[in-house]
Amino acid sequence: MNTIIAFILMFGLLVFVHEFGHFIFAKRAGMLVREFAIGFGPKVFSFTKNETLYTIRLLPMGGYVRVAGEDPEIIDLKPGQHIGLEFTEDGKVSKIIVNNKSKHPNAHVIEVEYADLDHRLRIEGYEVDEDERLSFDVDRQAVFVLDETETQIAPYDRQFASKTIGQRAMQLFAGPMMNFILTIVIFAILGFINGIPADTARIGDVVEDSPAQEAGFQSGDEVVQIEGTPINKWEQFQQIVQNHPGEELGMTVNRNGERIDLAVVPNSVEAQDMEIGQVGVTAELEKSVIKSIPYSIEETYFWGKLILTNLGMLVTGQFSIDMLSGPVGIYDATDQVVKTGFMNFLTWTAALSVNLGIINLLPLPALDGGRLLFVGVEAVRGKPIDPQKEGVVHFIGFALLMLLMIVVTWNDIQRLFL
Repeated sequence: MNTIIAFILMFGLLVFVHEFGHFIFAKRAGMLVREFAIGFGPKVFSFTKNETLYTIRLLPMGGYVRVAGEDPEIIDLKPGQHIGLEFTEDGKVSKIIVNNKSKHPNAHVIEVEYADLDHRLRIEGYEVDEDERLSFDVDRQAVFVLDETETQIAPYDRQFASKTIGQRAMQLFAGPMMNFILTIVIFAILGFINGIPADTARIGDVVEDSPAQEAGFQSGDEVVQIEGTPINKWEQFQQIVQNHPGEELGMTVNRNGERIDLAVVPNSVEAQDMEIGQVGVTAELEKSVIKSIPYSIEETYFWGKLILTNLGMLVTGQFSIDMLSGPVGIYDATDQVVKTGFMNFLTWTAALSVNLGIINLLPLPALDGGRLLFVGVEAVRGKPIDPQKEGVVHFIGFALLMLLMIVVTWNDIQRLFL
């Protein structure tokens, strides 16, 4: 049960933060956000506020922000169509009733001759069996009523395509950006709570029965020299030890102002198909709000670089597709991480957040990176690509991504029973 709760909270946070980035920058640019959804499939919970429908959906496989103009508009009025109209106090159309007009006895029924709900905001037509052509101005916040469900119209200046290249690019980039910010925030919290390695090569804990304990190292010792080489950073100390497994190293430590010479032989340990040295000490940690910020940025960079390296190995064939994990694999990994403690769970959440940000920036159709690529092409060529052609590309890309998700999920399930 703990794993289920942790997975739902973690997944919900990652998706919410990502989609909130798209949402808030769409709003700032004046776009009409029709829906803010967590999950896919049937609605589990929903409510409407300030033009936007907020939904939680059944399948926890992502989320989306639906902005007017990104997809073909929901209803297109055609000549000859009979519709009902209701009006505001100043005489503008407030409701366009598409069907079930009998349920709206006060509606003014007309046969459409002309309709422009993007630019002119006007409907022209005739009363049934009448010859006089009538013209009606449409309110900017008028709604369609289809099957008794209201959907607000989207004048062109509220649609995605009407905005500048910069505004559209920022709206698309904002989702991954928020994932990077979340990662930085989590690592900053972890750095402050757990502490961050001190600037110097000062030892925190000495493991019992380790080479360091046998050599006489104590907590608080500061390593200042190894084999005549001055040591200023923990990374220097760590690198030299790792590069000399099984070899005796002469070290000088500063202990309460006194310089003491010690000799230690690092154990040989296998890691990533190579032998490295370990002496059995940890770095001294210090708690600092100020230092936790650069530490969090460094950790975010480290995880981002690791993910990009693995992606490169996947593209070049050094990694097999069988090594990828989907929701099932992530759930299984989350189960293992949760058992090791809350702090490790936070680290896992931060790693998944930066992973989500990077994956979404890949220049693949249907992903944020793919859509950013189209915006970039528009900026270079000076005119947009045909929306229908772009839509076909994204549709095919989405279908291929769903196929990949099915394959990865099947592999995850198989691994669970091996």
